[in-house]
Amino acid sequence: MIGVAFDGLGHGTDGTLWGGEFLRADLAGYERLGHLAQIPMPGGAAAVRQPWRMTAAYLRDDHPGLDVARRNAGRWADAVHLAATGLDSPLTSSAGLLFDAVSALLGIRDKITYEGQAAIELEQRADPAETGAYPAALTTTSGPLIVEAGDLVRAAADDLTAGTDPGVIAGRFHNGVAAAITRTCVALRQATGLTAVALSGAVFQNALLLDRTVQRLRAAGFRVLKHVRVPPNDGGLSLGQAAIAAAQDHT
Repeated sequence: MIGVAFDGLGHGTDGTLWGGEFLRADLAGYERLGHLAQIPMPGGAAAVRQPWRMTAAYLRDDHPGLDVARRNAGRWADAVHLAATGLDSPLTSSAGLLFDAVSALLGIRDKITYEGQAAIELEQRADPAETGAYPAALTTTSGPLIVEAGDLVRAAADDLTAGTDPGVIAGRFHNGVAAAITRTCVALRQATGLTAVALSGAVFQNALLLDRTVQRLRAAGFRVLKHVRVPPNDGGLSLGQAAIAAAQDHT
């Protein structure tokens, strides 16, 4: 099946930090079929604690005059410079940090005090009645499919600059992520013939994102697997590792 693994950070086999992956996997191994476009993390681990840094990485010098840049005026230019040069800025495809970037953009959370705080508060702010969705381009190359997640951040910044309510923007962003997941899975179905999708990773603790993604995938004709008895975050990861180890022990 197609596995959509949206999480915070994990070391990938290519030397970058993964967290927004589309995989074909079983207990014997996996293939990376697609992922969110990689983005620098200005300051490394500091970008996890200070989500505004990811906003700077996504927007760079675009949209001057945003409140997030003014709130962090003393450090914004430095973060942009780090992202542009790659200095102290490891690459990541993290879906969790994508949510963090939009949270800071909307003035919800520039600095976190616990894991996932910025994304959780972004979900809480989202207007559940909003049906609009920001588009994200899908780049096809000789390797994995690339979801241009930066399109979502720039669309959110455009709306914010135009005076759109942050709750509406947050709703459109969530819908945009769900639409991007579905579009990618449709492309992968065409390439592989796979018709089932499993949704996992801590990002899918977000009930709004999970609901919108499941709706869209089912409407597109997929069989969707989601967590019921096992959590999508570290508990599920630990169980999966145990299952893989047990399967390999029998081979």
